[in-house]
Amino acid sequence: MSHDPTVNAGDIARLAGVGRAAVSNWRRRHDDFPQPIGGTANQPLFSLRQVESWLRRYGKSYQVSLGDRAWQRLKAAGDLHLGELVAQAGALLTRAAQVAGDGDGPRPAAGPGGESAGHDGAGALDPELTDLILQLGGELGPLRAYEFLCERYLEAHSRRLSVTRDDIAGLMVRLVGTEGATVLDPACGVGTLLLASSRAARILGQELSETSAAIAASRLRLRGVEATIVAGDSMRRDGFAGERADAVVCDPPFGERAWGYEELTGDPRWEYGLPPRGEPELAWVQHCLTHVKPGGLVAILMPPAAASRKAGRRIRANLLRAGALRAVVSLPGSDLWLLRRPKAGERPPSEVLILDATADLSTVEPAWQAYMEDRCDQTVRIIDLLADEVDMTPARHQRRDDVGRAFAEARDRFLAAAAVPPPDLKVLDQPLDQPATTLGDLIKEGLVTASQAPPKMAADGGDIPVLTSDDLLNGGSPSGSTTMQQGLVPIKPGDVVASYSAVRVMADGGAVLGPHLTLYRVDGRRLDPDFLAGFLRAAGGRVTTGSSRFDVRRTKLPRLSLREQKAYGAAFRQLAVLEDAIRETSTLGHTLIRLGLDGLADGHLHPQS
Repeated sequence: MSHDPTVNAGDIARLAGVGRAAVSNWRRRHDDFPQPIGGTANQPLFSLRQVESWLRRYGKSYQVSLGDRAWQRLKAAGDLHLGELVAQAGALLTRAAQVAGDGDGPRPAAGPGGESAGHDGAGALDPELTDLILQLGGELGPLRAYEFLCERYLEAHSRRLSVTRDDIAGLMVRLVGTEGATVLDPACGVGTLLLASSRAARILGQELSETSAAIAASRLRLRGVEATIVAGDSMRRDGFAGERADAVVCDPPFGERAWGYEELTGDPRWEYGLPPRGEPELAWVQHCLTHVKPGGLVAILMPPAAASRKAGRRIRANLLRAGALRAVVSLPGSDLWLLRRPKAGERPPSEVLILDATADLSTVEPAWQAYMEDRCDQTVRIIDLLADEVDMTPARHQRRDDVGRAFAEARDRFLAAAAVPPPDLKVLDQPLDQPATTLGDLIKEGLVTASQAPPKMAADGGDIPVLTSDDLLNGGSPSGSTTMQQGLVPIKPGDVVASYSAVRVMADGGAVLGPHLTLYRVDGRRLDPDFLAGFLRAAGGRVTTGSSRFDVRRTKLPRLSLREQKAYGAAFRQLAVLEDAIRETSTLGHTLIRLGLDGLADGHLHPQS
């Protein structure tokens, strides 16, 4: 491979620790700024070597980490082959881990007909790229190195690859109970749901894309998790025909019309009815039920329209009559269907759980537990659904007597959140010229200590609460959990916790630091934590465990007295409060609109005279 590594404007901004606007200004003001060598007019690509040379020539501070160099070399092969190269990198790092004894080293999984689901061998990686990846594995460890590359790959292909949110994946796995069980994901993608099921006794996965299947297999192997991952079309070429798991989890592709309707008309999987051509998700539901033991549970994500479309009415009715469909839960962006394969002679339930959890995922597990124990008050009688349109849309079944109260509460919370003011900042004619230091210098001087979670830490089961990357990004409470182990990092009030996309000053303790996060603990007698957090955010807040988009230790801060720091810290803190308020008002606004529409339509709300 002789391609020159390339970077886009965003990459250049991260390397130089500036905003994208600064890069645009450089291109306009400097005639000798490198010309694009690829990409498009809107998304030009530049030679990394030329950009480095230009930055050095103009004395611009920049840092290209080893992870960035490896990633840019992978990208240089071209977008069409990037996934294959990421899969090859996984195979390379897996072998490196086995040689070093860093993992259990399970063998590559066998697929249908004996072919391997992994890309065994790294023939597509040239010697320079192979060396960079191995160096990265030596610096971070094979697992963290590969997760870094996968994170970049998923970010670069976010519009093509659908990845289940970590918090939703964890919720699905907890609801069906995969610990010590055999678990199957027939549309496993890059392995998100299977990674959340890592405590299962046996893991099975199938994925249409051979590349994604190989990436999923490597991610599991590098955690020492035994898994069988096969590549192929689950509908047309079931890789686990006849296999029945204890639990099935699935986030299938939505709206795929070419799912095999013509070829599979007489397929025995359609126990509850032939799925209409335009209802592929109902084919996935029945495929999952085929692969679960009697009494076993299925958690599958569905498009919200699948709960009400006329074409799927007969199948929904049959699922309800048989007692197979037990719950429909609205989540952000999709619905979660929970199903249970009936046992022979078992009496079906008379009610189904229908719940709207778009504003609060934490309500799902208690409601499901209460439903399973026959003490839930958020159910709908199945006979009423069958007498109607079999419309199981959770918003439609909001308890009518609660609409008025819920609307009033949502309105009050919305108005309170919307009233948060921005900080009152003075506008200067010229920027202040202040003596500066860096985070690295503050660490050397003992004002800050940096910590990371243990490299092989799992956050999907145990008694100790864990702050995850999603919790940090969404401003939520610790949602992960782990067991007692050496190297855990307790979080204390005032600690600054950062990921590649978020920075937060912790108000509470009681949890431990999760994977892919960095904790900065300051000497409060000489440094204000909000001051530090604000400048980390201003610099991009792009922190990962040991490998960042830029060298975070080069983040610049002005040298100020503690009193002056606290003034800055108060302003930064007010901006953080405003950000949380905007996030909350967005969620509450959607809830308020829905409740208002429902209440006005059914007579529980009336316009003020």
